Formats: sequence, C-alpha cells, structure tokens
Amino acid sequence: MAEWLKKAIFYEVYPQSFKDSNGDGIGDIPGLMEKLDYIRELGMNAIWINPCFDSPFYDAGYDVADYYRVAPRYGTNEDLKRLFEKAHSYGMHVLLDLVPGHTAVTHPWFLESMKAEKNEYTDRYVWTDSPYKRMENVRGIVSILRGISPRYGTCGVNCFSTQPALNYGFARIDDPAWQQPVDAPGPRASREELMNIMRFWLGLGCDGFRVDMAGSLVKNDDDKTETIRLWQEVRAFLDREFPEAVLVSEWGRPEVSLKAGFHMDFFLHFGDTGYMDLFRTEHPFFNEEGKGDISVFVKHYQENEKASGGKGMMCMPSGNHDMIRISKQLDTRQMKLAYAFIYALPGAPFLYYGDEIGMRYVEDLVSVEGGYERTGSRSPMQWDKSTNAGFSSAPAEALYIPLDPGDDRPDAASQMEETDSLYNTVKKLISVRQAHSALQGDGKIEFLYAGDHTYPLVFERSSAEEKVLVIINPSGKEQECQVPCEGSWEVIYSCGGLPVMESGKVKAAAVSACWMKKTLI
Repeated sequence: MAEWLKKAIFYEVYPQSFKDSNGDGIGDIPGLMEKLDYIRELGMNAIWINPCFDSPFYDAGYDVADYYRVAPRYGTNEDLKRLFEKAHSYGMHVLLDLVPGHTAVTHPWFLESMKAEKNEYTDRYVWTDSPYKRMENVRGIVSILRGISPRYGTCGVNCFSTQPALNYGFARIDDPAWQQPVDAPGPRASREELMNIMRFWLGLGCDGFRVDMAGSLVKNDDDKTETIRLWQEVRAFLDREFPEAVLVSEWGRPEVSLKAGFHMDFFLHFGDTGYMDLFRTEHPFFNEEGKGDISVFVKHYQENEKASGGKGMMCMPSGNHDMIRISKQLDTRQMKLAYAFIYALPGAPFLYYGDEIGMRYVEDLVSVEGGYERTGSRSPMQWDKSTNAGFSSAPAEALYIPLDPGDDRPDAASQMEETDSLYNTVKKLISVRQAHSALQGDGKIEFLYAGDHTYPLVFERSSAEEKVLVIINPSGKEQECQVPCEGSWEVIYSCGGLPVMESGKVKAAAVSACWMKKTLI
C-alpha cells in the first residue's frame, strides 16, 4: 500500500458543480485548479474527482463515451495533466473516477457491437443470442435493451438503459448459447482494455482510481470469486508497472474488496452496514434527541475488521454525490460531532465538497443528468456572497444545477472568517488528526462503549507511541458510562464541554466531543 495513504484526507469534487472558470455555467478542470489552494488550506491532501471523461451525460458522466478523453465541457487532457502536476507540487494526490462495468450507448465500442456482422466488439458487451430472451435471472444485470439494432439479441444493462454492460464473462453459465466464461476472448479483451485505460491515465500523472460498482463486473458471480480474481489480476499489473497506484472500491463490502486487492473500500448507504443509522435515518445517532443507535454500525465495523485481517482501509465518507447531504438531518452543532467521529476513525476519511460548510440539500429540483432525488445534493459550490455564490459568471438560468435559493445559504468565504464555524472545525480536526500517530489511517481502534441505543460513544485509537481516547455524546443531556480510563490524559481537541473521568467512569457533557491523548513512549 502506498505510504501516503496512511495520512490521506480525501476531498470529493463533483467537477460540474465545483467552480466554473469560463462562464458557461458548468464547473471545469481549470476552475478546480483555481481552488486547489482552498482544498489544501482546509487540510486535504488527496482529491477524488467524479467522472470527467467524454460522455453524453445521461448519468452525469457515469456513462462514458471515450475513456481516453476529458469531456470538452471540463477542458482537455492537457488541463487534467496540469492539474495532476499542480496537485503534486502541493504534496497532494488525485484519484479519477473509473467506470469499468458499462459504457454509454454512444460509445463506439457499443455501436460496433450492435452490428449484425461479427467484428472486434461483438463480444465486448453482454448480449443474448435472441431478441426474445430476457435476463431476469442473471446476477448483475438489472434490465435489457432490445430491438435497437440489426443484431439478433438483447443487451444487458448495469443501471440506466443508457449503460450497456461490458462483458467480463460469467462465473456460472446457465445458457451456453450466449453466456461466456471469464477467459473467453471477449471478456479477456474487456479486461485488457481496463488495464490499458489505467495505464494511460497513470502515465499522465494520475495517482489511482475510485472504481464505480467494482463488484459488478463478472455476472452470475454469487460468491464474487471470479470478480475477486479479476481485480487481483489488475492489482498484480499495477504492482508491476505502477506500484504506488491506489485503488478505492465502491463495493461496500471491505471483507471482500480488500481481499480482491483494493486498498480501500467505503462504508456506504446500501446494505446493512449501520451507516445510515449514524447520519441519515429517522433518528440519527448524531441527533441530540438521543434516540439513535450506533451498535449496528460498530458490530458491522468489527466484523469487517476481523474478516479483512487488518488488510487495507475501511473508509468513512461524510456523504457523496449519491446521498442526501449530511446537513439534511443534522444542524451545525451536530455536524461538528459527526466530523469529530469521522476524523477519529482509522482508514482515510472522505469529505464531499461543500459538507465542510454545511451546504444544504436543495429540495424539489427537476432532475439533471440522471440525478433524480440526488440532484439536490449536487448544487453548485457556495464560495462567497457574490453573484451565483462565486461559482460562475453565467446567468443564473444557465447554471448546471440551480443554487440553494436561501438568503442564509452558507458560503466558504464567510466561514473561513468565523473562528467557530463548521469550516474551521473541520480544519482543526484534520490538523489534530495529522499531528498524532494514533489517529492515522493505520492506527488501531478499540470500541470501549457503544451500546444498543445508548450514549456516549467511547473508543480508543492507538499506535506504538500513544493512545487517543475519543468520547462523543451527541445527545442533549449528560451521559455516563463505565470504561477503563485510568491515568493522565491530555485534551487535544474538544467541542461542547469536557468530560469528567474518575474511578473508571466517564461523564460526558451534552452535545460534546473530546479527544484526549496519553503518551506511551
């Protein structure tokens, strides 16, 4: 694993909504370059850029039409290369979002695959041998396209109907007439092209990839054995040619993805991870009503930690482009405690752009580029109080997505000036985390108190040099618990009041968080 990951703090940039440099209403790569200083000053040393390749944008770029070309609305390949270079000069790293499982329906590969005549791309997508065959029982296919070309067959899709599934083969073959094994020429060609794409961007200075739907490539792969083998082959290729290249999976199953060769996997909003219980449920743990439950998350975390054998990192995001923003259910005071939790965990924390200032979910927006209910979490970054919140000089009606219309919408410039703002809280948390070895990505964690519907949350991070005790009480009243906390502890961060510790008992103030360290050597 690349050494820099141990201290990595990621900032997710949704490029079309971040900063518009040319006044067309859409964010772009030169705009992102303008704001690298802002990202660095916040304390971030790594960036994940959502898809920026050429696309018809039926699904905001997750439908790729050319893996080797930056979408013209964002700039050029040369612009992206300059971004890598500038980031590296700042000591920062950049990951691109890679979508290996499907392309756009406009991709030249797919247009060739639709032809009746057999050609190089005939077997590059998942096609049946009859236009009357469906794929209801195919694990990993959500729908089909048919009647769209002279080809006698139906094509499977991974998500929207504009995203035909690339063919990486079948782990279990139920219909030999059209389902191909993973080592057939078509699936092998898809795998080789995936590595070529990686080779191209890594050669231009990219530091790695966040991989979309990483567990979906091989079809009918019930236990993911063949998908794991595929990614292990990719990892071996990277280790040979680009040993510092980083892979982050959108899988949501660290015990599987880390085994497959990914360095990191996310806790996500799908599956029974307990993630939603923290920030995005009817009674979030971090709401001061005190009705939340963190025990499901902790149980899942510990199970994954054991199953992965300490290999790789499990990463906690504040949110992402597919989630309702964290501010939807948490106010500023509550978000400060949520971030005290996120930045105290092992792994690499991820912050979605604008979450550092508490940008709001914008209600009732018409769907933009396949966003649907997610569109409200993709509104333009609010930089200041100038026209269009400093995002763009375009007329308001030309903006990619409408701005938060509220007169009280938060902005970065104002919060940078306010000592106790959410922005400065995040900046402080990152600074303290980076100064302590126990809080690094590879530091150990032990949960000391994390009961079913109980408060506070207490856990300990440790390294060879020190221990850090983390006590967080989001509830609106003082809470106490029995934990081993003997000895002398030095407060290194606090918010909302200090805990009282005596005789193995901790009393945590209402709506408070505290990090305390003990030096071991």
